[in-house]
Parts: sequence; structure tokens; C-alpha cells
Amino acid sequence: MTKGLQELPAKLGVPRLIIIGFLVFIFAIAFITGLPIGPLVSASLIRIGMNGVLVLAMVPTISAGVGLNFGLPVGILCGLVGALISMQLNLQGFAGFWSAIAFSLPLAIVAGWGYALLLNRVKGQEMMVGTYVGFSSVAFMCIFWLLAPFDNPELVWAIGGRGLRSTLTLDNHFGKVLNKLFLVSLGGVEVPVGLLAFFGLLCLLVHLVFRTKLGLAVKAAGSNPRFAEAAGIKPDKTRQVGVILSTVLGAIGIVVYAQSYGFIQLYMAPLMMGFPAVAAILIGGASLQRASISHVVLGTFLFQTLLTTTLPVTSRVIQGDISEVARLIVSNGMILYALTRGERREIA
Repeated sequence: MTKGLQELPAKLGVPRLIIIGFLVFIFAIAFITGLPIGPLVSASLIRIGMNGVLVLAMVPTISAGVGLNFGLPVGILCGLVGALISMQLNLQGFAGFWSAIAFSLPLAIVAGWGYALLLNRVKGQEMMVGTYVGFSSVAFMCIFWLLAPFDNPELVWAIGGRGLRSTLTLDNHFGKVLNKLFLVSLGGVEVPVGLLAFFGLLCLLVHLVFRTKLGLAVKAAGSNPRFAEAAGIKPDKTRQVGVILSTVLGAIGIVVYAQSYGFIQLYMAPLMMGFPAVAAILIGGASLQRASISHVVLGTFLFQTLLTTTLPVTSRVIQGDISEVARLIVSNGMILYALTRGERREIA
């Protein structure tokens, strides 16, 4: 028992221990000040499920040697288009949810393939280039949202009947279909079993993919491109597989996020959505060269629980809202921590 406690800092790492300690402190303050703990835990579980798939999208690119996928908005935009097509057809419930994913997958595969070709041309600068690809894609799609041939009255502006609204409600479509699936109440805590199960299922599928021959080739090329090439593996092809898989998960992730949130936000809303996902997986213990499902689960839990509990606790204690400040400190601080570590990877 004592030996296990002594090894705990080495297994989790100092940053994660600090965050866990801070979370315990936040919950203690909430209890002392009389805040109900049940709703805080319920909100945290919902945020874990709704953001988890976007964090999971970081695993393929890191495993493939591309690094953190700052170009996640590329996949997010594909998911938004798929969701809009589903809404245009007035599909509701799980039919609308699954059709939104189905419509987005071909777009994500094509976009991911093109994105991968670009990243293969800029080896060593993937994260910087990916950031600008994500930003430029969001800006370009602002034009598309204005010119897109959608005519559903729920989607377009009331005046003129042209151009998509900036915020679209999903109440009449597939809003909260996963949140309400197998919703269980335990001691004042509402557990969205369906939402968490869907996240867990995707984690299992990604884990199984990386146990296949193709997945092992992707990981081998990501860890040592020259050795993989000597073994007959083409690193450029495996990098493409990783980027396409990440883009597909980004498209699925935004559909899950939107149904849980209850709204779809267009125009500049997806611009910074990649950064919380990056921060979450880094908080979970991932590095620029290695990421696993455990890093995704732990990082999503710590990051989303921290953000969820900070707002009500700080509002109660200091009569003010510093949750946005805390989010920026944690997000950008963990990204900076990961990028300044001394780990190096040889690039073929």
C-alpha cells in the first residue's frame, strides 16, 4: 500500500496531482458554502460525455507522429454540415442523430485526406500549420453559411430567407437524445448512461483499431519513421490514416457535443474548439509522441470537471465570475507545458 502511494506521483505526474488536489479543494469549498454537490457532479458527467469524443480525436494524430491536431475545426465543420443536412430533412430523434453522423462521414474522409496531404508537405511544422488550417477553414465556411442552399425556415434568417442563422436549436430534431437515453438518478446525481456509453464505445473502437495490423503500422511509423520505412511501412500513408481518423472523430464529436448542448453554433463559434481538446488530453498525461485512451478519459474528466465546478464555487465565494480566466489559464498553460518539454522525435 505504501509502495503504491509512493509510485503514484510518478504514474500520474505532478500536474495531474495538482489538478486533482485543486478539484478536491473546490468540492470542499462547495460543501462548506452550502452548494449542492449533486448538480455539480451531474453537470460534470454531462460535460465529460459531450466533450470526450473531441478529445479522443487527438489520439490518431499523436500516434501517427503528426502531433496535436490543432486543425480539429476541419472535422468539426464537416460534422456541422452533416447536422444541417439532417435538420434540413426534418429528421428527428435518433434518426436525425445517426443521419447527421452518416452525412458528415464522407465529408470528413475527403477533408481529412486533403488535410493529410498538406501536413505531409510540412513535416516538423504540423501543429503550427494545422492551427492556421483550422482558422482559415472556419473563416471560409462563414461564406458558405451565408450562401448554402438551405431553405428550412428553422435554419435561415427570417428576413430575406437567405443565409443560416448563427445559433440553431435542436429541440425539434435530435437535441439531447443521448443525454436522455438511460438517464439514471443516484443519490441526487443524474448519470447520463447513454451519453457516457457512446463515448466509451468510441474509445473501445479506437483502441481496437490500434490493435489491428493497420493501427500497429500507424503507431510504428509515428514512433520511429525510419525504422518503419525499413520494415516496409510507408510513413506518409500511415500519417494520412491518422489524420483522416482524427477528422472523422472530430465530425462525430461535434454532433455529440451539439445534441448534448441543444444548439448548433455556426460562423466563428468553432474557431477555438480545438484548444480545449488539446489541453484536456495533455492534462491526462499525453505527450507530443504518445497518447492512449486512458489519457483521454483522465484528461477529459479533470479538465471538464474543473471548468464545471469553478464557475458556481467562485461565484459563491468572491461574488464574481473568473471561470473564463481559469479556463484560459488551464488550457493554454497545459499546452505551453507540453510544447516546452524536452522530448524530441526524429523526423524522417
